[in-house]
Amino acid sequence: MERVEHEAGRLIIETDTTATVGERLRAAREKQKMTLEAVAATTRIPIRHLASLEAGEWASLPAPTYCIGFAKNYAAIVGLDRAEIATDLRAEMGGTRQIYTQAEVFQPADPKRIMPKWLIFGALLGVILVVAAMTIIRQRSLAPAEVMPVESATPAPAVATAIPTPALVPATGPVTVTALQDAWIKVRERGGATLRESLLKQGESYSVPTTATAPLLDTGRPEALQISVGGRNVPTVGNPGRSVSGVSLLPVDLARGTALAPPAQ
Repeated sequence: MERVEHEAGRLIIETDTTATVGERLRAAREKQKMTLEAVAATTRIPIRHLASLEAGEWASLPAPTYCIGFAKNYAAIVGLDRAEIATDLRAEMGGTRQIYTQAEVFQPADPKRIMPKWLIFGALLGVILVVAAMTIIRQRSLAPAEVMPVESATPAPAVATAIPTPALVPATGPVTVTALQDAWIKVRERGGATLRESLLKQGESYSVPTTATAPLLDTGRPEALQISVGGRNVPTVGNPGRSVSGVSLLPVDLARGTALAPPAQ
């Protein structure tokens, strides 16, 4: 054991060589006012091994190599010489033959290194959500695909729609062709002379002579023309983008809606 005395103003430290290594370690720990728990937390050595080391209970400790390592770490914490403690401990253990327990894996005593419960529960919840999502995706992939109706490769025949006869269109009166957009026209007598063949510009009008006996209209853009009888408009005489030829410009035919001829080839 250590004995501290003051002599003639000098500090004298005497070491009791009869004390064991464990006793010296315990005395130094108590001098530092440290508990075994504090030493265990710092050195990460189990408390039971520290207690056995202080008591010299070698049968409760692992092999000598581990015991010496424990003692050196213990000595460094409480301020003793590591090499001296290791040498003295070898001397104490050298003359005996003990049955040593298997060395244990030292677990840190710091509670901060323990995984929080909320983190564990969060991880479990995440795994459950992932499994549920995978199950839903698998069920959807195995579900039978919706059967879509197969359309017939043969298009349905177009239904011819009759051009309605405009209300109150007079059967007599001057016939006028007005260009809503630029369009080429040809007005001719059936089997006779050409009355007008030119580009009818947008906004321009052409009046069919009243002396014409059977005037006919040829044009590549019937949708660009507006035809009127006696000042009243009649329906378009053709389909957009389709040339027409031989359209009767007689007022009676336009009034009855029978002026449209088969589209030009």
